[in-house]
Amino acid sequence: MDSTEKSVRDIIEKLRALKEEIGKIIVGQSDIIDQMLITFLAGGHALLEGVPGLAKTLMIRTLSEAIDLKFRRIQFTPDLMPTDIIGTEVLEEDHTTGKRIFKFNQGPIFANIILADEINRTSPKTQSALLEAMQEFEVTYAGITHKLEKPFFILATQNPIEQSGTFPLPEAQLDRFLLYIKVNYPTAEEEVSILNNTTGKKNTEIKKVIDGSQLLAAQSLVREVHINHDLIEWVSRLVRATRAGQSESSFVNEWVRWGAGPRAGQAMILTAKARALLKGNFSVTEEDIEKIAYPVLRHRILMNYKAEAESVTSYDVTKHLLNEIRIKKSI
Repeated sequence: MDSTEKSVRDIIEKLRALKEEIGKIIVGQSDIIDQMLITFLAGGHALLEGVPGLAKTLMIRTLSEAIDLKFRRIQFTPDLMPTDIIGTEVLEEDHTTGKRIFKFNQGPIFANIILADEINRTSPKTQSALLEAMQEFEVTYAGITHKLEKPFFILATQNPIEQSGTFPLPEAQLDRFLLYIKVNYPTAEEEVSILNNTTGKKNTEIKKVIDGSQLLAAQSLVREVHINHDLIEWVSRLVRATRAGQSESSFVNEWVRWGAGPRAGQAMILTAKARALLKGNFSVTEEDIEKIAYPVLRHRILMNYKAEAESVTSYDVTKHLLNEIRIKKSI
């Protein structure tokens, strides 16, 4: 076994151990956990949406406890200000010279894993404080740029049913999230297990199974995962087909207002590679792309008023296009 193959196997084992640690606390939700791990492997950010009580926050916190990285939780509220996230300057006096200087005090954004809890409960002004960090992995304050330590992830949560006091995320900010993950209700068996595990004396300790350097190595390895040209071409056709006015699909032209941009194709290929590696493979399959297409396109397809009135969603568009547009196999 050469060193490359050994490093691949070591990383895959680390990822499996990470999922097992999360499973000690979180019952079920295997697909959701996979999508969170895919987000980490691809080096992006994720938005988790689900009704209250589905353990979104607990899931993220448990994941952070199993990774040896700095974690911070930011509770988003209507009165939260950008400086509460990125930090602010304070006036200090140098005791040796008596000179007063401004010193930048770093905010909670200066961590490796950020839980942006209930992100839609704060104003767009405060939401925008995350944009530079998400895209450039840096923060600018008073004309000075401060680099963020890598790896850096933002995992945000939002409640889909509460409307009072919420501010929907702008499309530009949504597009910065690699995946939009829908958290659904547990099955009947899972709910019984949840009730049993959370109402007794059981106290489970989470072990740290992977650190930052190993996670960065895994991210680097993801980009080496092979993908055939016909699959890349298929992804391009899928993404382009979501754009109303340019699409050959009458379904899209009838229901869609705006389609996905090039970033969607990049996200689909990168997350498909991450999914393949998570499954222990070193080559992307058609199934990898089909599974990851929904959380990649969910927030990048804007439906028109007619679709909203008829309850046609981006999920329906993605499903239709996956059935309509097939791979052109190379000869």
